[in-house]
Amino acid sequence: MDKEKKQVPLRISAKLYEELQRWADDEFRSINGQIEYLLTECVRKNRNKRYKDE
Repeated sequence: MDKEKKQVPLRISAKLYEELQRWADDEFRSINGQIEYLLTECVRKNRNKRYKDE
């Protein structure tokens, strides 16, 4: 993963934030780390699916 990180403002509902916070707590991550993890996994799965379909 890149060592340089970009900052991205993110607007989400309070309910979604609370759910993400609970999930992050369960996995001993910060909420930022949890969001980054989830996005990374989604991109990886999407990339693998696209290569598989080709």
